[in-house]
Amino acid sequence: MKALILVDIQNDFLPGGALAVPEGDEVVAVANRLMPEYELVVATMDWHPDDHLSFASQHDERDVGEFVEVDGLQQILWPDHCAQETPGAEFATGLNVEAIDHIVQKGTDVRIDSYSGFFDNARRKSTGLEEYLRSKNVDAVDIIGLATDYCVKFTALDAVSLGFATRVLTEGVRGVELKPGDCERAFEEMRAAGVQVV
Repeated sequence: MKALILVDIQNDFLPGGALAVPEGDEVVAVANRLMPEYELVVATMDWHPDDHLSFASQHDERDVGEFVEVDGLQQILWPDHCAQETPGAEFATGLNVEAIDHIVQKGTDVRIDSYSGFFDNARRKSTGLEEYLRSKNVDAVDIIGLATDYCVKFTALDAVSLGFATRVLTEGVRGVELKPGDCERAFEEMRAAGVQVV
C-alpha cells in the first residue's frame, strides 16, 4: 500500500509565520487535492518545547543562521517556531485535517532537532512513523510539504533508506533556500539516494 506523508504543513512555515517558507501556503491546496487519492495519510508536525536548543533565542549573542554545537551535533539556529500548543504550531488554516489518519510529532526533545519524520537528526530516537507505516502494510510513500531542503529531504532520505519506495511530488513542496540552489541540491541528493522526484 502507498501512503501520503504531509511534512510540517504548519502556520509558522507559511507566509507571515515565524519561519516562513516562500510560497509555502501553495502546498495546502495541493495536499487537499491529493489526500482523497490515498488509503492512508500521515502528517508530521514540528512540535518544539519553547526552550528548544535549535532556537537562536536560547544562545547568547547568536543569530539565526549561525551554527552551534549541541551534544556533538552541528545545529543551525532558527527563529523560535512551532512551539508546542501555540498557533504557529497548528496545521495550516485551510488544510483538510479531517483527511489525516495519523499525526507524528517531532523535535520534542529540547536538545536535538528532528528534520525527518522518522528520526531525530542523530538517529538516536525514532518517532514511531516507520512502525506505524509497517503496521498498516505500507511499502511505498509519496511525500509533500515543507520545506524541500530540510524536513522534506530528510524524511525522504530516511524513507528510502528504510526500504520504502519513495517519491517526492514537486508540485507539493516549497523550500527555504537559505543559499540559492539549496532546493535543487536537495533534489539531486534525494535522486542519488534512490528517491523518485516527480
